[in-house]
Amino acid sequence: MADSLLATAPNPLKRKQNHEGDPRTTGPATAPSRNASPLDSTLATAEIPFHNAPDAKVAEQPLKKKTKSGQDKKSAAGSERPKVPKKRTPSAPWPDELKRLSQIHRALNLVYTFCCTRKHFATTFDNIKKAVQAQLGQGQELTVEDVARVKVLVPRAVRFEYVDEASLEVMTVGDRETLEYGLHRQHDLSTSADTALEANHDKSEIRKDVLLFELVDGDLKREVQHPTSGEPSNPVRRMRDEDLKMPVYSQKQMLNLIQKRNTKFSDAIDAFLVRCEDQAVDPVMLLEQEKDILLPTPPESGTNTPAVAKAPATIPKERKSIAEIIAEIREMEWYHAQIVPEGHRVFDAQPPIYGDLSFQLSQDLVNALYNTKGITQLYSHQAEAINNLYDGHNVIVSTSTSSGKSLIYQIPMLHELEKDHESRGMYIFPTKALAQDQRRSMMDLLQYMDGLQHTMVETFDGDTPMGNRNLIRDEARIIFTNPDMLHITILPQESTWRTFLKNLKFVVVDELHVYNGLFGSHVAFVMRRLRRICAAVGNRHVKFISCSATVANPEEHMKSVFGIQDVKLIDFDGSPSGRKEFICWNTPFKDPADPTSGRSDSVSECARLFCQLILRGVRVIAFCRIRKLCEVLLQAVRNEFRGLERPEIGNMVMGYRGGYSPQDRRRIEKEMFEGKLMGIVATNALELGVDIGSLDAVITLGFPYSISNLRQQSGRAGRRNKDSLSVLVGDRYPTDQHYMRNPDEIFTRPNCELQIDLANELILEGHVQCAAFEAPIRPEEDHIYFTEQLFAVAATRLIKDSMGFYHCHDRFRPQPSRCVSIRDTEDQHFAVIDTTNNRNIVLEEVEASRAFFTIYEGGIFLHQGQNYLVRELNTSQHFARVVRVHVDWSTMQRDYTDIDPIETETMRLVAQGPDASRAFFGAIQIHAVVYGFFKVDKRGRVLDAVTVDNPPIDIFTKGMWLDVPSRAISILESHRLNIAAAIHAAEHAVLSLLPSFVISSPGDVRTECKVAKKELGPGLRRANEALLSKDEMERKMQPPKRQRPARLTFYDAKGV
Repeated sequence: MADSLLATAPNPLKRKQNHEGDPRTTGPATAPSRNASPLDSTLATAEIPFHNAPDAKVAEQPLKKKTKSGQDKKSAAGSERPKVPKKRTPSAPWPDELKRLSQIHRALNLVYTFCCTRKHFATTFDNIKKAVQAQLGQGQELTVEDVARVKVLVPRAVRFEYVDEASLEVMTVGDRETLEYGLHRQHDLSTSADTALEANHDKSEIRKDVLLFELVDGDLKREVQHPTSGEPSNPVRRMRDEDLKMPVYSQKQMLNLIQKRNTKFSDAIDAFLVRCEDQAVDPVMLLEQEKDILLPTPPESGTNTPAVAKAPATIPKERKSIAEIIAEIREMEWYHAQIVPEGHRVFDAQPPIYGDLSFQLSQDLVNALYNTKGITQLYSHQAEAINNLYDGHNVIVSTSTSSGKSLIYQIPMLHELEKDHESRGMYIFPTKALAQDQRRSMMDLLQYMDGLQHTMVETFDGDTPMGNRNLIRDEARIIFTNPDMLHITILPQESTWRTFLKNLKFVVVDELHVYNGLFGSHVAFVMRRLRRICAAVGNRHVKFISCSATVANPEEHMKSVFGIQDVKLIDFDGSPSGRKEFICWNTPFKDPADPTSGRSDSVSECARLFCQLILRGVRVIAFCRIRKLCEVLLQAVRNEFRGLERPEIGNMVMGYRGGYSPQDRRRIEKEMFEGKLMGIVATNALELGVDIGSLDAVITLGFPYSISNLRQQSGRAGRRNKDSLSVLVGDRYPTDQHYMRNPDEIFTRPNCELQIDLANELILEGHVQCAAFEAPIRPEEDHIYFTEQLFAVAATRLIKDSMGFYHCHDRFRPQPSRCVSIRDTEDQHFAVIDTTNNRNIVLEEVEASRAFFTIYEGGIFLHQGQNYLVRELNTSQHFARVVRVHVDWSTMQRDYTDIDPIETETMRLVAQGPDASRAFFGAIQIHAVVYGFFKVDKRGRVLDAVTVDNPPIDIFTKGMWLDVPSRAISILESHRLNIAAAIHAAEHAVLSLLPSFVISSPGDVRTECKVAKKELGPGLRRANEALLSKDEMERKMQPPKRQRPARLTFYDAKGV
């Protein structure tokens, strides 16, 4: 393929030579050969300006942009731009060896750039060698050593290494083939991705390595075909419908990129020669020495990485201090000032402050504390909180992460069990991982207490087998559960839980900051229902304990959630803390000297830092915002270890996120706690205070959703009072870059105040219906739990009996709690089954709403950083069959979502006059369709486009909408503004203002994200028409395939 594609290309680089032998920009390109391919013809006719010779500076002048006379250069913010230091040039002409190296680079640059425009073509050394030699001419041969010399001069711009040949293969499913769901297809899926890439998990797997060459300092910008001329054209902006088209590239665009790279290489030669002059060394000799270091070697014959970057032979058991490790990383070859100015903060260690209890603990409990945790004294905040509980108060503890808050609710419960073995405790945690961790800690204490060793302490959540639930309900003294189980199972079955509720002494709600917005409002009513049922069975003495590290108004928030007034706040932290270092680490530019080159891949940057810390004995956890990013980072970490010739360390790094099976979660948690893992890549499932052993460092990939989230994650390190490190890796997004420019705000901004909305009529009615089902309601007595609105709700929404009691309405029966969803959870899941080598093992379960976006036939599914090819998606039986593969590409779904009102319940006039506008409220349908996917390489380039036939996803919810008046449309058109884009911007502007009027958390309320180049609706112009020229506007435009109305729509994301 390479021979027919590239080898016969003539030599457009063969130019007239000056008296010193330097290539010049004069002279026409050689005519293409008669047998040349279309690519060869393009290569042959390309006029490439060269800027490598020391005296060829005139050609560089057109690249310099001139400013208006008398006008200073200023930044976008209006401040003076820093002056760029004058570039030094070498005093002597270029040596012949470097002149030849410049020619080699130009030939490589030319061939590689044109090869990038061809689908499914891997730029291996063997594939491009003949074409490059044809460009060099005069019988010159291209060697591996030549490419290594090029890499010496531009190390960050060249990737030259051995890779698995199978990872470069792309499935050959055609662009027009359709993958139909639920059927056994006859078309060919048994491509190289299935034959060479099916994972055989034993060590006998055959691997063939090829030498890959890539230029990674820049890429061709996307262009799309013009709808009428068919020529490549720049997109107006990066919009969704353009992402759905295969990219095309113009010759002009390619030549500009080639010229830019040639100029950079010329500058690199100058800088290299200047460095040699300063050091008084021979440039050719130094080039040969550094070339030997960068020569790639096949993995089976040696290392594939430079000697300077080779990983240490063993991971040290006793690591160095964090300060020493940071200093070492600063000296590494790939460090280019990623730590931003003022972005390195050091917090000194703090000594402990102890306190005393006002009552005596039993010797058994004292021994248990010493034997399990080595505790002989309590910190001041622990002692104060326990004393308040002993005196009969409710308690909220707001101290730092890892300050020992769990003892505050463990000691009082154990003290009560010693006095009365019938006492019960209910510990409510927002995540299953946290509940499992606290259960393990409590069981450790019980093992050292005489008479309590056999006390049943169990989790009661969705993973609890049905056959065990009755036993746990009747025999367990402490249960670890979550708000969902309390709402759906425990309270509706109060008659069977009566003994437990009657003897309930303590209710612990940890991580109180999680209960905010709509979810917090639901949980607040669940807690009121719990208090009401406990009072109904004669238990009016239950005490509530809450803990949180990141709440601005802890006392007020606890009173709101539980509906109680007797609350004692403990916020003075007496725990010790080790020295902590916090770093803002910004992803560098692809070319440090060129900010326009864009920032590098933040995942790769994070993976490199992650691995270097582990190799120095640092136990690390990395937090990602979403599940897919978690898998991508885990995959990058393992690839990095393979590149460092330490693949075995990759097995000591695991992912932890939602979707994994209960068995896998328990196993990972156990291995984390026992210290068998050196690294963890997680979503916020481990953000909360799970004790997973001694962690030394936290890396947060991208700014999380709030300052509180960042501080919560940062506090996960240093839980054993050792020095620790927290790193925020900045992504390319505006929020990330804001904090990279203003790191002070990370430390000075206060935590957000938490709010719940008890006046929300929809939430209130749902829980009143549930409460009426649990026990008939008497508004005169029960309004203390459900506010004064209860009288109106009972009179209009409940059923009153002859004795004055109110009962649940029939439309909510037989299970009202199933009609009231307290958060966005789903009962229906798709099982992902690994069929590699006939294993038939369930990897994980994917929620139905996520399934079509993550598991589509022919797509790549990620699990624990491994690639799996989706062979079958069965929508009727809710499972997907996948097979393990090794590929160097991923897939990205192609989808659209329509948000449409289907029933109007309420209407309100919002404007008078001829342009009267109305706001509507009612039922809304969310209609999502995944109709295909792209195959994308690791640099984000589209390799293939495939169509699939999936059923739509329909979700029904409540929302409001406003139709944009025709006058507003006219104003937008008169200003030549993009109408759909303006509507989309207005929707997000309203969303940003909602928290000022409606108590909600980010994501509670969502909007329709319009594609700005789609039709707005019948009778209206196309959305992008205002951006076109007059001639283009006069040309008849093709009718759109999808039409969206000119409407602002907002809906409840949780659904109904």
